[in-house]
Amino acid sequence: MTEANQINNIDDYISQYSNEIQLILRRVRQVIADSAPDATERISYRMPCFWLNGPLIYFAAQKNHLGVYPTASGISAFRSKLAEYKTSKGAVQFSYDKPIPYDLIAEITRFKVEEVTQP
Repeated sequence: MTEANQINNIDDYISQYSNEIQLILRRVRQVIADSAPDATERISYRMPCFWLNGPLIYFAAQKNHLGVYPTASGISAFRSKLAEYKTSKGAVQFSYDKPIPYDLIAEITRFKVEEVTQP
């Protein structure tokens, strides 16, 4: 596994995981990039982050789930659609043993873009 201090970009981050997890991470990355075309990529808090006027949304591979971190507003705005998933104030866990809801991740990302670009 790559040393955390050697992770300089999202490609480095993704490369440290198994092929199965890499496929999920690449797809999440593409879904977010397509939903937030003006956002830039970076590593923040040792996780992939998309940045648009500040942190927009993070994602990270965990042992048993994909973590998506759209901050508190992203969670509260989608409370009913996230009801079947484990959530906290600013995070949601998508278990690897169920299909990853890529369309929902896209919807949350678009919400976050609108939120941070409003005058």
